[in-house]
Amino acid sequence: MSQISLTFPDGNKREYARGVTAAEVAAGISTSLAKKAISATVNGAHYDLQWPIHADASIAIHTLADDAQALELIRHDAAHIMARAVQEIWPDVKVTIGPVRDYGWFYDFDRAEPFTPEDLGQIEAKMKQIINARDPVRTEVWDRARAIKFYEDKNEPFKVELINRIPEGEDLRMYWHGNWQDFCRGPHLQHTGQVPADAFKLTHVAGAYWLGDASRPMLQRIYGLAFKNRDDLKAHMTMLEEAAKRDHRKLGREMDLFHIQDEAPGMVFWHPNGWTVYRQLEDYMRGRQKAAGYKEIKTPQVVDRVLWEKSGHWEAYRENMFIVEVDEEGAKEKRINALKPMNCPCHVQVYNQGLKSYRDLPLRLAEFGSCHRYESSGSMHGLMRVRGFTQDDAHIFCTEDQIESECAAFIALLSSVYKDLGFDKFDIKLSTRPDVRIGSDETWDKVEGALKGAIENLGLPYQINPGDGAFYGPKLDFKLTDAIGREWQCGTFQVDPNLPNRLDAEYVGEDGAKHRPYMLHRAILGSFERFIGILIENYAGKLPFWLAPRQVVVASIVSDADPFVHEITNALIKAGVRAEADTRNEKINYKVREHSVGKVPVILAVGMKEVEERTVSVRRLGDTRTETMTLDQALAEFGFAALPPAGH
Repeated sequence: MSQISLTFPDGNKREYARGVTAAEVAAGISTSLAKKAISATVNGAHYDLQWPIHADASIAIHTLADDAQALELIRHDAAHIMARAVQEIWPDVKVTIGPVRDYGWFYDFDRAEPFTPEDLGQIEAKMKQIINARDPVRTEVWDRARAIKFYEDKNEPFKVELINRIPEGEDLRMYWHGNWQDFCRGPHLQHTGQVPADAFKLTHVAGAYWLGDASRPMLQRIYGLAFKNRDDLKAHMTMLEEAAKRDHRKLGREMDLFHIQDEAPGMVFWHPNGWTVYRQLEDYMRGRQKAAGYKEIKTPQVVDRVLWEKSGHWEAYRENMFIVEVDEEGAKEKRINALKPMNCPCHVQVYNQGLKSYRDLPLRLAEFGSCHRYESSGSMHGLMRVRGFTQDDAHIFCTEDQIESECAAFIALLSSVYKDLGFDKFDIKLSTRPDVRIGSDETWDKVEGALKGAIENLGLPYQINPGDGAFYGPKLDFKLTDAIGREWQCGTFQVDPNLPNRLDAEYVGEDGAKHRPYMLHRAILGSFERFIGILIENYAGKLPFWLAPRQVVVASIVSDADPFVHEITNALIKAGVRAEADTRNEKINYKVREHSVGKVPVILAVGMKEVEERTVSVRRLGDTRTETMTLDQALAEFGFAALPPAGH
């Protein structure tokens, strides 16, 4: 057939010659669309305007008004333009890869001399020249031999290696930005002038091993940001400046919360202040889960590989597990165990103890489970990405008919917890069945419908991620938004009929026969370590009073007030407040500044006037004003404020 049919978003269909490009399609619709077009979506895939379309398909033409596609292309083209600029300034530099990432891109270079901040300025200037030249972007498909010879002749060994890693038979696509060529999947814009010259910024340089392998050459990675306009770039730069002030690693030092050291990479040393925050959060979550009908359990950290093999984790997750070999007395071979990277197989073992009836379901088992997963040294980041962590983990064993009600109850609990912790806004994403999956379409229809029903009955908006579910069931992801607009994925809800089947979990149904329960994996905080990092940054260290590790400091103005200072401190402690006395021979302003840096919410200053009147002078963190309270008023207010939220 020489003709193909293309279906547009409005449902209209048109016939075109086989091999037509999206650019030609746009031109056939209108001259203005042809000028504005930047790319297309063809059968769900992002398509370059220059790529031929060989079969019937759905199609949508994109312009710069389409944020997702426009930003992807702007950032991808900016990466190529930066690489071209580098090689025009330093022709001996070798190029490697330059993928798009959140808000921008990076590109790895092999260069003998380190890039300097001045070099970044020079590269930016050259990039603007290339953008202003409006050089055309074109693409061709080459065969493997031609591509390898081209890069061997240019002495680009990294590109040769990349080509050799691509399976035989796959197309090798080349792109030119002006006369500069790169090997790339695409898509790209149509000329360099479509990248806004005033909306990008090179931010920093870091080291990166080639292909993430520590045994391979160390390269230099230049990071960049790019947006559709200057205002968006400026807003993002302002957000980054604010984020730097809120960095939990910096505030963690100032507040004396935790540290991480080389002898235990990715493992947290909690200091008394930090452990206080941790325990307060844990106690709060324990109370909320108990009230919601969860039963708390505790399972081993070191588990024989046999269980991980049965669960499927040994095959799928082995490279991320910490292995423990044990010389058992009298055994010919060492026993191979692993530190658990997740809690779910152990929870099934608890479920399997004793016969279960349908009357026992739903059974909600919760654990503050300590887990360990290997993370590369380059990927770890303070509390946000660690090797040792504790999850607020729980698994609900239930029937298929109970999935919707359990999902609704979980979302309501999650929403209440987030609100208590200061996060009023969160987004829900529903990931649906992938192409490769187990189970019948009828079962998937029912389970996906249960999750949709739970969300919709609560009146909450949600997005669908088609095909992004696990092979055994759909899932929900919950992203909360912090005080400076950043999104953090924390909560999850995953439907799993697979693990109960692998580990022989059963219950006796109303019909007297044995059935497999569904297992619902769920977490609200995710990991305590990461969530505490998020809390610190969200509040810029000024944690809610009930969570603050040091809630009140009672500071003497003169030494004659010391006895009353200790009386107040002891009374506050008796009222449930984490209070301490500061009777050092220092000026009161010095004490206030020091404790303010430590993010103490309340400082009570006590001098002879306060002693005589049995009052306190109250200074609240972030407020330059002071107020006077009687001791009884202070005990009542701060004793109540120290209580954790009861839920809403």
